[in-house]
Amino acid sequence: MNGFTIQLQSPTMGEVINDVVSFVGEDVSGSFGIMANHERMMTILEFGLVWFRHSNDEVEYLALLGGVLYFVNNRLIINTRHYLRGDNYQEMVASLEKKLLQEEKSISDLKGILHNLDRGILRHLQEIKQVDVL
Repeated sequence: MNGFTIQLQSPTMGEVINDVVSFVGEDVSGSFGIMANHERMMTILEFGLVWFRHSNDEVEYLALLGGVLYFVNNRLIINTRHYLRGDNYQEMVASLEKKLLQEEKSISDLKGILHNLDRGILRHLQEIKQVDVL
């Protein structure tokens, strides 16, 4: 069976996986599959797990925080903010849930910082307005 290459890229790491015979991912339209010599395509991957199969029937999973997928010339390129790779489905789901909770906390913290910044700017504008009046 013909294979293709997956090239994973994130801001902090990257790797190339050879001898892949199939890939299953999900975008807003639903699940889709890619095999060797697939036509050129590009899509935005959803947050979650994707999986791929090697020519020896070994299955691996990728936990992704979303990403951009591009398939061209028998190379599947995935650009994402962060990914985890493994062969144990339960571990990958747990890792993904943990990462989701971390992301939600980071967003909540950022919202708090922005709220405080807004209040500080408003306070400063009020002080400037009072100085102009005097």
